[in-house]
This record gives sequence, structure tokens and C-alpha cells, in this order.
Amino acid sequence: MTETPAARNYSEQQAGSLTTGSHILLPDGERTAEIRQVELEQDDFGAPALVLASLSGGGTLRIAVGTSVTVVDAVLDGVTQLPLQAIPAGVAGTAGETGPVKEAGLKQPGGEPAGAPAAPAVVVPPLPAVPPAATGPGEEELALIPAPKGTPESVVEAAAEAHPDAEGVLLLADRLAKGVNFKSGSCLKDLSDLAHELFITLKDADGSLAVADLLNVLPYDGNPGRWASVEASLALSSYICRQNGQEARAEVYEKLLRTPENQETDPFKARMAAKVRQRSLNEPNLYDKEIFRSIDNANHDAEREWRLLRLESLLFLRAHGGSETILPGELERRISNELEAVRS
Repeated sequence: MTETPAARNYSEQQAGSLTTGSHILLPDGERTAEIRQVELEQDDFGAPALVLASLSGGGTLRIAVGTSVTVVDAVLDGVTQLPLQAIPAGVAGTAGETGPVKEAGLKQPGGEPAGAPAAPAVVVPPLPAVPPAATGPGEEELALIPAPKGTPESVVEAAAEAHPDAEGVLLLADRLAKGVNFKSGSCLKDLSDLAHELFITLKDADGSLAVADLLNVLPYDGNPGRWASVEASLALSSYICRQNGQEARAEVYEKLLRTPENQETDPFKARMAAKVRQRSLNEPNLYDKEIFRSIDNANHDAEREWRLLRLESLLFLRAHGGSETILPGELERRISNELEAVRS
């Protein structure tokens, strides 16, 4: 329901922190309304952008997450549901009471003056718990990642010399031979592709890890495009080490993969980011439609490319700790199936 302002306390807060039960001042600046339900809409980048506040009296307000909203702290009467300060004398009372209403402060026959009606306790629901921040590996853990043998260019050259007949490796090595620039997104992508080519196609786990470790030690710089290549390299390295029984080293890669998750310091934004992240883990894009379409068209090259993207998604899920919708055993089975499919 809506009501007119009376003698109440006002406070300002961002729309993103509104909860069910909050009383807010409506845009006309004269009436208030109680929020019955709050929903959040994300923008195209997955960040919270719009608050949809359903009002108890009907209607929905659309508010930007960062907009300041006036919240009204009012004590309501149990019967009229109006603020006590706004109720005319003789109206407020309790449900089921008969006879004249006793006014506060008047002495009753044979008794003491009646006290003012006790204000009902206001229970404020607690905010959801802030998700635990992902902690990065310590120095001792980082020491489990071996230092590269020589310059980045020499590592790439060694991989090419080990597989002189592999066209995919030679093509990537030629591009990287001009110089490895870790600030270039395309260069990082070539390194990640080279690590995947060595392990997936040529089954060279050691060579793949040597190339991948050039990326794995790079810090998160806030650029999603560049980080995508590092993320894919970390997920691949974690899988290789788990397969080889190097559990401690695999855990280091997995902690590094989750590094961006502890960057947000605002509790509300951290909760929203965790919610969006969990939704993406539960509903990963595994390119089913694209793969089936390629199979129907007998386009084996396209099918392999889509399966490689599916494999990257599955490796990321595994390195991140799994999904609520795909059990660990099922995840391992799918990874094995995709490896077999793209290697055949």
C-alpha cells in the first residue's frame, strides 16, 4: 500500500541494497510504498544494472542499481497500517477491541494514567552473507611452478623443434618467433592455443605445461579479453597436473584461476558477482547446437573447432571446482569424451 509522509525518519541508500519490506519514497516525493519483491537485471557484461521493485500496492519501479533512494523508517499501527504519528486521535487501536478507544495520557477510572501504546518491534532481515573471497596462492605454493628454461621465445622454439612435422605448432611458433609481447591479447591467445595444441593433438603434456607456464604466472590486470587466454591456460594446466598426480601444483593453478573473484571490495557487488558467476557455472555454454549442426552437415573441421571450445568450457568448470548441475564424475566423463573426439 502507499501512504503520505508523516513524522518519520528518512535515510538514503543505493537501490542495489533494497530488500523486501523496505518502505521507500516514491518518485512523486509525496507517497511511500512497501517493496514486496526485488529482482535484479544484468547488463550485457553480466554486471547488475537495474533493480525491479514490485510494490505491495501494485506496480513495479525500475531503478538503476547506483541510484540513491529515500528509505522511510516508520512505525505502523497494527490495524490501520498507517504511521502512528499520522493516525488521528481515537483511531489507532488493536484488532477486536470494542468500546471507546483509550487515548494516551488520560487517567482511567480506578487506575493509573494509560501509557502510550507500545510500538511494535521492527525486525530488519539480515543481508545475505558475503561470499568468501578467493585467496591467491602464497610464495611457497608459487614455487611449485617451475621457472621457464630460457626466454619465452626459446621455450616456443623448443616446442617447435620437438614436433617438426606438426603444422599447427609450426604456424603458431612462427608468429611467436617475432617476439612474445605479454601486453598483446593476440600474443597471449597464440601461446594458449600452442599449449592446447601440444597437449590435445600431440599428447605432449610436458611441452604443453612449459608453454602454458609462460601465461600462468601473469597477474590479473582487469582486462577480460587478455585474461581469457590466461584462464584457459590455467584450466588446461590444472587438468594435466591432476592427470599426472601433481595435486599440489594443480591447486596452485586453480587458485590463480579464481584470482579475479577477490577483486571486488563492495559487499553488495561481491554478492551479485557471485550469483552471476554461479549461474554461469550451472548453465555453461557447451555449444550443443553448433556441434549437432556440424554433424548434420558432415562438416568435420567445424565440428572439431566447436568441440575444442566445449572442451575449454569443461576444463574451466573442472578447475573452478565443478558445477551444481554437472557432477564431478559426469564432468570427467565428458572431458574424456571430448579429448577422444578431437584427437580422432
